[in-house]
Amino acid sequence: MDSFHPILLQWYRDNRRQLPWRDTTDPYLIWLSEVILQQTRVNQGLSYYHRFVTTWPDIRSLAVAHEDEVLKMWQGLGYYSRARNLHQAAREILVRYDGVFPSSFEELKQIKGIGNYTAAAIASIAFGLPEAVIDGNVYRVLSRIFSIDTPINSKHAKHVFGQLASQLLYSYDPGTYNQAIMEFGALQCTPKNPDCPNCPLNNQCMAFARNKVLDFPVKLPKKPVSDRFFNYLIPFVSDNHINKVYIRKRTENDIWKGLYEFPLIESSNNPEFEQIIQSEQWYRMIAENNYVLHNQSRLYKHRLTHRLIHARFFIVKLAKKLDSADEFALSLIGQNDLGKYAFPRLIDRYLEESGGFEMLTS
Repeated sequence: MDSFHPILLQWYRDNRRQLPWRDTTDPYLIWLSEVILQQTRVNQGLSYYHRFVTTWPDIRSLAVAHEDEVLKMWQGLGYYSRARNLHQAAREILVRYDGVFPSSFEELKQIKGIGNYTAAAIASIAFGLPEAVIDGNVYRVLSRIFSIDTPINSKHAKHVFGQLASQLLYSYDPGTYNQAIMEFGALQCTPKNPDCPNCPLNNQCMAFARNKVLDFPVKLPKKPVSDRFFNYLIPFVSDNHINKVYIRKRTENDIWKGLYEFPLIESSNNPEFEQIIQSEQWYRMIAENNYVLHNQSRLYKHRLTHRLIHARFFIVKLAKKLDSADEFALSLIGQNDLGKYAFPRLIDRYLEESGGFEMLTS
């Protein structure tokens, strides 16, 4: 494998994408790009990166932002815990390190939301430290070249692949090497249809020699997907001839924490509206308020990692404001304020299809 480093680095010089975080050693910009690109394709993440950098060009400006602003900027990327951790980490760095990123791998790992991978990326690219990165691309490249059948989602994978990655690390320029092997996995050694005949490392690839490239990486079966049934009420009232609607912020330790939604009644199946209005939660929320079912949506399905959300939206016109708003932590907002709040992508889809507040007057 003596030729591994020079071949990989030459491939990177010839084929790498021109990305704004590639030619910087600013740990803030490197960290921001790594967090955005977790679970996100580069083409999608690039626009978010530019918006974040334009709005919050440094760690201090991000730290003093309101969490709702950060979540709103993140809207559409999913996995919102990344955005919350990003914001909390910025505040932590501001308080503990006076806004200056720590330069050691171990200190970086102590910061909220920064694990081994992100710490290694920052340490190697920003500070030139010999720390090997392990992401999905690296798992794929190493598993194929060395024909490693350890499942990458098993508890042993980090140890097996971590040791190998550290042995292969090009210590003279670890930052460039780490970017090179990740880029190689993203562009050359792709999950499907890799261009093996034209791969510069094919003569070193054990999987290619055995015609088993697509058998790697090995993965354990995924966890079964569970179903959840969300019945969103959209109660609105006319206040001085302006339609206003109730929303709430999700604060529970559940999906979409910190995002906003309409009042929710979760059930064990897909009930009809007549069944919803017989529930205890409906009675506590709506009580004796007169109402009219204004509209009912189609069934929406939204897949998360281990959950499938089945959701419907019921627009309910109320005769007066809800007496139970405080009990259910509901806020009454007007048409022009709807766009200020960060909603889950599921609700965004519904609002896009229904025309936002136009749904209340259609």
